[in-house]
Amino acid sequence: MGFEQSVKAEASAPVQRDRNVLVAALGVTQILAWGSSYYLPAVLAAPIAEDTGWSLASVVAGLSCGLLLAGLASPVTGRLIQRHGGRPVLAASSLLLAAAHSLLATATAYPLYLMAWLLMGLGMSSGLYDAGFATLGRLYGQGARGAITNLTLFGGFASTVCWPLSAFLVEHGGWRVACLCYAAIHLVICLPLHLWMVPPPPPVTPAPVKDRSKEALATGRARARFILLASILTSAAMIASMLSVHLLTLLQLRGLGLAAAVGLGALVGPSQVGARVAELLIGRNRHHPIWTMLTSVSLLAAGIWLLLASQTFIALALILYGAGNGIHTIARGALPLVLFDPQQYAALMGKLATPSLIVQATAPSIGALLLGMGGDNLVLATLAVAATVNVGLCACLIAAVRR
Repeated sequence: MGFEQSVKAEASAPVQRDRNVLVAALGVTQILAWGSSYYLPAVLAAPIAEDTGWSLASVVAGLSCGLLLAGLASPVTGRLIQRHGGRPVLAASSLLLAAAHSLLATATAYPLYLMAWLLMGLGMSSGLYDAGFATLGRLYGQGARGAITNLTLFGGFASTVCWPLSAFLVEHGGWRVACLCYAAIHLVICLPLHLWMVPPPPPVTPAPVKDRSKEALATGRARARFILLASILTSAAMIASMLSVHLLTLLQLRGLGLAAAVGLGALVGPSQVGARVAELLIGRNRHHPIWTMLTSVSLLAAGIWLLLASQTFIALALILYGAGNGIHTIARGALPLVLFDPQQYAALMGKLATPSLIVQATAPSIGALLLGMGGDNLVLATLAVAATVNVGLCACLIAAVRR
């Protein structure tokens, strides 16, 4: 028996090494893709507005346009990964992001600027978490949970790596040079990693023929689960998008100075990564990922209610919120693997991403409107109610899964 276990361990070691190398390669490309797209306006928006004369709101609107198109394109991305695997789609994302940055660097008219962000949206649809998760799910099926968790650990450092890099490039060459450098990074680093490190997917096993009545019942249950899960993901995306844009403003309206708001806001990032590490250490495949989802939405709700109710425990509120947001990314990738047919995982992730990305594109504007109507209390109360409803939706999903 000991000899058989040794042989099996030796046989599985290269596979595990290959998986670790793939996750590391995708982790690097995720950091660069997130940092040069979603997180780009945080550093470049002000220099672009100052140089071009466009309003800051108009500059930031480019990201909203990109996210909106990313949401609309996500189902197509998912079907392509389902059919052809992640390699060609991820490689295309590198080319699209490089083209978007090149156009951005040379844009002197606002329509060209928006066109660059539309290209960026196609690159985000085919190169961010959902595409990465779909690639891993297509390769490893239900065994992809650990790889998805590890990939989120890399992605958590996107702003940590790319905000200083963007600031350095802007300081020494201007925002246009920064965009050209990112275009080169996608061509020189990300494209080769996608082409060389992502293996082709295994063939899809034909589904067995099922009894028609049982199949109809299973389809109805799957549809109910899908609606519940999509609602949970969309609500969480709305909360995260609104807070990511307006958090510093909300903290200042609650009596903090700018320096204190920045310092406390910085707790969110480490809390996200810390919670993901904890999930990696204690989670793995030992519990159903629906409990990870319930924990994430509960932490989000607790953090936002605490932020609304007390100005004394702001730090604890942000730590709870960051932890919930961190493991929510893991649950978003792992839960569909066990709720639905894993062989359709890539296509399903594309469908799930659509409402979330559309809400991410519109939530900051809604938050600004709420701020103008009722200040920080109205924004936080709205988010707290949404987070509480999300806990209820997750409870309904648990009940549906048990049925």
